Amino acid sequence: MRALISVSDKTGIVELAQALHRLGVALISTGGTAKLLADQGLPVTEVAEVTGFPEMLDGRVKTLHPKVHGGLLARRDLPEHMAALQAHGIDTIDLLVVNLYPFEATVAKAGCTLDDAIENIDIGGPAMVRSAAKNWKDVAVLTDASQYAAVVQELQAQGKLSLKTRFALSVAAFNRISNYDGAISDYLSSIEFDEAAAVPRRSEYPGQTNGRFVKLQDLRYGENPHQTAAFYRDLHPAPGSLVTARQLQGKELSYNNIADADAAWECVKSFDAPACVIVKHANPCGVAVGADPLQAYSKAFQTDPTSAFGGIIAFNRPLDKAAAEAVSKQFVEVLMAPGYSAEALEVFKSKVNVRVLEIALPPGGATAWERGLNLSDIKRIGSGLLIQSADNHVLQRADLKVVTKLQPTERQLDDLMFAWKVAKFVKSNAIVFCKDGMTMGVGAGQMSRLDSARIASIKAGHAKLTLQGTAVASDAFFPFRDGLDVVVDAGATCVIQPGGSMRDQEVIDAADERGVVMVFSGVRHFRH
Repeated sequence: MRALISVSDKTGIVELAQALHRLGVALISTGGTAKLLADQGLPVTEVAEVTGFPEMLDGRVKTLHPKVHGGLLARRDLPEHMAALQAHGIDTIDLLVVNLYPFEATVAKAGCTLDDAIENIDIGGPAMVRSAAKNWKDVAVLTDASQYAAVVQELQAQGKLSLKTRFALSVAAFNRISNYDGAISDYLSSIEFDEAAAVPRRSEYPGQTNGRFVKLQDLRYGENPHQTAAFYRDLHPAPGSLVTARQLQGKELSYNNIADADAAWECVKSFDAPACVIVKHANPCGVAVGADPLQAYSKAFQTDPTSAFGGIIAFNRPLDKAAAEAVSKQFVEVLMAPGYSAEALEVFKSKVNVRVLEIALPPGGATAWERGLNLSDIKRIGSGLLIQSADNHVLQRADLKVVTKLQPTERQLDDLMFAWKVAKFVKSNAIVFCKDGMTMGVGAGQMSRLDSARIASIKAGHAKLTLQGTAVASDAFFPFRDGLDVVVDAGATCVIQPGGSMRDQEVIDAADERGVVMVFSGVRHFRH
């Protein structure tokens, strides 16, 4: 048995080569890898000795040779293939260990030049990987250090690798090549070529986009029972995102569970104080902050107990027994939190169908991705995609522009900022009443902003909540004063909206007439 080893990332390669040597596998290698193995006292044959041709062009050509690819591609079950190898003095290669030049890491560096990028496009590596992966019944191909231990263990136990293992390694290899080629295409088609530029200017949206996702699970069905579905994650998911969740108990997640859970989790992790978000059909129906998870949940549930039935509940703090007992009194589909006390988990043991997810909150970091934020949003349309930068805008108090004669109090500013944060996660048209760190009424997804305002008021009435002294957030501007009049009639005393309407002054004048505070955020949060 012969193994060809040629790796850029040398993590674990010495240990792998030592294990293969102990198993009687002959080692062939290239350049720096061969030197590393030889320095460790391992008997290794350089590829140049096998091919009879030296490496050339600064290493661009070293394995592109029939004695390499013939050894990888020859089918052992075809006599004519084996006869051809014998006629040309080619020996078979049974195991290929290759990882590729670090193209993705190279282009991720701020000062990467086009020449740097081009030199890190691997040619020989992908060619060998494809050859080995195509001939998977006879050749095993390893493309990642995470595969080494299991392969060695199987070789030690069985003396060979099963067809199932070889096929899985082949699939992983082709996936790696696909991801590698996709990254090259994404980068090169984003370049706005300028011969004079040392570091090329890149378009935010490349000429071709190559989405790469990894399947987490098949789902029982999609949005409706007659639709099929599966759940995928990004190739490199952001820390603290839903796809990193660990399910501790409960039934399999459904398509709608996942969609709603994502809405709840993205909303709750935007708060710094202990918070609870209850989502139903993609919209928050109750959001609150409190001194602890129990208080936050109690306030959030109070907003709309009817809609909360069968909802998705998310916390941004570990769940304790007291909060767990309160939640367990209601019918809940999915529960999410960064952690659970042993007593809290015990509470839900009898609720075997409740899906309990544990998700680590994203750490603080220098980049949006490190903070667990999506960098882009994608919407599928007929035979196409809409791609946009994600709505990661965070409003600061300094951004607010008071446009009325009446100035907000500190308490009103707190309520307005809270209401605005919630409105960002409500389907447009969105109107959100809030007070004292909790939602009091949510109007979502209506064709008319006026109707959203009325529905929010009706919802508060159903929950027996008074809207007197509330703050209201509108995700987009009021085109006429009528929407403002509805929320003020309901009891609102301060309003936050983006501004930007042709009739802004009319709406401001109406606010002054009604004796309420109005502030402009300068940004809207349409959510379709």
